[in-house]
Amino acid sequence: MIITELKTQLVDLPLAQPITTAIHDMHSVGCVLLTLESDEGVVGESYVYTINAARLKAFDEMIKGFSHQLINRDPHYVGAIWQCIWDEINPTGHKGVTISALSAIDVACWDLVGKAAGLPLHHIFGACRDRIQTYASGGMWLSQSIDSLVEDATQFVEQGFTAIKMRVGSGTIKYDVERVRAVREAIGPDIDLMADANQGLRPKQAIRLGDELEEFDLLWFEEPVAAHDMEGHAKVTASIVTPVASGETEYTRFGMQQMIAAEACDILMPDLQRIGGYSEMMKVAHIASAQNMKISTHVFTEHSLCIAGAAENCISVEHMPWHGMLFNESLELEKGELIIPQRPGTGFTFNQEAIAEFEI
Repeated sequence: MIITELKTQLVDLPLAQPITTAIHDMHSVGCVLLTLESDEGVVGESYVYTINAARLKAFDEMIKGFSHQLINRDPHYVGAIWQCIWDEINPTGHKGVTISALSAIDVACWDLVGKAAGLPLHHIFGACRDRIQTYASGGMWLSQSIDSLVEDATQFVEQGFTAIKMRVGSGTIKYDVERVRAVREAIGPDIDLMADANQGLRPKQAIRLGDELEEFDLLWFEEPVAAHDMEGHAKVTASIVTPVASGETEYTRFGMQQMIAAEACDILMPDLQRIGGYSEMMKVAHIASAQNMKISTHVFTEHSLCIAGAAENCISVEHMPWHGMLFNESLELEKGELIIPQRPGTGFTFNQEAIAEFEI
């Protein structure tokens, strides 16, 4: 089997309502959809996204710029393709849009490999489970009132989620504590609750907030300070009782190694787009496992399931509904867990009829 053509589509998916975090204002997610066609009629699919479709064409051009590394090559040599692109981007850098393009290509190649074999990717990677814990993340934003937070939390529990995440990091500790208290009281003690500061605090603020939130038995406190502030992360991690989760903004195994070495968090959160695709995410899972660290994947719910099915130290995937409309298939939630599909490849295929409505 050889790759015969690379195709991209640009879409802009509107959010049901505008979203605000400590550092984001969002009204849509723009995506570059990648399709790799083969001489055997099998296709590999993947995507990357940007907030509010910002600089989406730059992502598109970067992906298409690597077509010479793909056309007339066997996708089973995904490791060689990954390394060739890695070597080629040395002058432009191993972070940012270059890695996002590499990630999209890597995932699409692996999707081709799985479909050609007729196997789900977690079987190819070495399956360890067929379902994984998830947490509701598509609500409970910083811009919402307390009443709205409680309504979201209650609905998530009614939908079958046993874990939910809310946003903090307003800069006013009393306000954040009040919001977390209201949610905890609404959902009771048996539902796992996480708080995400979205990099919005300084280390001393984060430590004080972490101490104040201890009574609410959070599963983790996420991205308490700026992503690049390894020292600040380490101070927070060492100072509070609640586990710190971070890493979604870090790139490749080298960035994750730096986080581990700095003791910057307790739980690593690799993002499929920033980490370098499936090839690199499995390496990150193994590196973390060697340090007795857990991982929890960031966004990309559908396409992260095969990693969760093969990485023994993966404790959960984030349930983010932003991209569900792209696919023919739907996520299956049972008793707070997502079922890892047994369909070939990633288990998800683009729904072109739905995509046409949002195509740029």
